[in-house]
Amino acid sequence: MSKVFAITNQKGGVGKTTTTVNLAASLAATRRRVLLIDLDPQGNATMGSGIDKYALDYSIYDVLVGDATASDVRMLGTSGGYDLLPANADLTAAEVTLISLASREYRLKNALATIVEDYDYVFIDCPPSLNMLTVNALTAADAVLIPVQCEYYALEGLASLIQTIEDVKRLLNPRLAIEGLLRTMYDPRNSLTRDVSAELQTHFGEQLYRTTIPRNVRLAEAPSFGTPVLQHDRQSSGALAYLALAGEILNRYETSENDSRRQTEHPDL
Repeated sequence: MSKVFAITNQKGGVGKTTTTVNLAASLAATRRRVLLIDLDPQGNATMGSGIDKYALDYSIYDVLVGDATASDVRMLGTSGGYDLLPANADLTAAEVTLISLASREYRLKNALATIVEDYDYVFIDCPPSLNMLTVNALTAADAVLIPVQCEYYALEGLASLIQTIEDVKRLLNPRLAIEGLLRTMYDPRNSLTRDVSAELQTHFGEQLYRTTIPRNVRLAEAPSFGTPVLQHDRQSSGALAYLALAGEILNRYETSENDSRRQTEHPDL
C-alpha cells in the first residue's frame, strides 16, 4: 500500500524542495518505488531531479486541468532513481484555472488514482503558500511533513498551516495527519537553534523527527548539478542526514504496517 506525503510550509526558504528531492532519492536508494510530484510553479524539484523544466512538452499542470493523464506525463527513473511528475511556470495559471473546474480540490487525488499503487512512497513538493495547489496536495495526501528552519520566525506560520491542515482534514480528507516536523539548516552551536528546537520539542513531542538536517555546502550545491546530494557526494553530512531521515520514516511506517498485518493474520498473538 502506497503512502502519500505532502511536504509543505507556507514560509519559503526552509528546505522544502531540498527535503522532497533528497528524501525521495534516499528512499529510492533503499529499493522503494518512489514518485516525486513537483507542485511548485518554480519547478525547482524538477530541475533538481535533472529534468529541464523549459523543455517539457507536458507538466503536472496538464494533468490537473485534464489535458493529459499522470501516466502520460510522468518521467521514469530520473537522476535520483525515482519517477517524477514535473512542473514549470505553466503551473502559475493553475490557481485561476482550477477555480472554474469541477471537483477542484480533488484534481490531483483523482489524477493519481490510476498510478499511485505503482509506488511505495509518493512525495508532493508544495508551493510556499496556502493556495489551491496546496489544498490539492493535502487532499491527495495521507500525511504531511513540515520542514522547519530553527530561527526566530519558525513558529509564527505554523499555527495557520496546522489550522489549514485541520480544515482540509475536516472538510475534504479525513485520513490526513501530520506525519512529522523536520528541523532543517540545523546548527547545534547556535543558541537560537537550540532554543527553537526545544520549543518545537515542547509543542510537538514525538511528531518531531529525531533526525536534523545540517547546513551543508554539498547539500546546497547539488541542485546546480541537477542531482540529489546522495549522487553528488554520498559521504557528505547532508546526504547522511537524509539517509537517516529515510530510515526513520521506514521505521515509523513499515514497522507499524508489519505489526498491523501480523495482528490481522494472527489476532491471538
